Amino acid sequence: MFEDKDFGLFISKIKEKTAIDLSQYKEAQMKRRLTTLRQKYGYDTFAAYWNGLEKDKKLMNEFLDRMTINVSEFWRNPSRWDAMEKKFLPEALKNNSRVKIWSAACSTGEEPYTLSMIMAELGAHDRTSILATDLDNIVLQKAMQGVYQDRSVRDVPRNYMSKYFVKQGEDMLAITPQLKKNITFKQQNLLHDTFDTGFDIIVCRNVMIYFTEEAKHMLYHKFSKALKPGGLLFVGSTEQIFSPGQYNFDSVETFFYRRKA
Repeated sequence: MFEDKDFGLFISKIKEKTAIDLSQYKEAQMKRRLTTLRQKYGYDTFAAYWNGLEKDKKLMNEFLDRMTINVSEFWRNPSRWDAMEKKFLPEALKNNSRVKIWSAACSTGEEPYTLSMIMAELGAHDRTSILATDLDNIVLQKAMQGVYQDRSVRDVPRNYMSKYFVKQGEDMLAITPQLKKNITFKQQNLLHDTFDTGFDIIVCRNVMIYFTEEAKHMLYHKFSKALKPGGLLFVGSTEQIFSPGQYNFDSVETFFYRRKA
C-alpha cells in the first residue's frame, strides 16, 4: 500500500495499538507531519520512532496530539454562522421540542460553544443538547476548560461577547458556566467508532479535507445515517460535497446539506 515500507509498517502498528487508521488521511500531509515529529527527537526511521513511542508514554501522548488537526475559531466564516443563527437553528426549533446537535471534530471547543451561545440567544438553551467530540483527548480537556486568548474571539459579535465571556487575567477570556450545561464532551474516532443517531444537526467543518476520498465517502454515508430525516449537515468552506444525492442529501445552501426524508 505504501511505497515507503518503513512508514507503512509504522502506520500498521499505530492502527493495531490505537485503532487510529492513518492510512485514511492524505499520505503526503500525514507523512510530512510525522517525519518532522520523529526527527525532532532524533529518530532516523519510523521503526526506531515506534520503539520510542512504545517505551515513553509522554512521547506517545505528544504523537497523538500532533497528528490530529487542531485548528478552530469562534464564528469561523461568519456569513455561514449567520445562516445558522437566522435560518437553520430557528427552523430546527420550530420542528422539534428538543434539538440534538453534534459538533464532530470539535477541537478546543469554539464550535460547540458558538452553537450553545446562539441557542441561548434564541431562548432555547434548555431545549438543546450538544455532543462535542474529538479524537484528541488533550484538546478536549482544553475545550472543557473553555478559556481562550483575546485573538480567538475576534469574530464573535459584540452582543455575544458581553453576555457569554468573562475576562480572566490580562488577555484571556472564559466561557460563562451556563453555556457548558448543555454540552457533553467525548473522545471519539470518526474513522473507527460507531455514531449515535437521531441528530437534527451535525457540524463537521475543516477536517474532511485531510482525509482520503475513500474515507470521505464512508464518513458522509455515516453522517447521513446519524441524522434524522430532514436533518442538516454543515461542512467547512473548502468541503463542498459533489453529488450529495449519493449520500441521501440535498444541497439547501452553500455548505449546508439536508438528509432526504
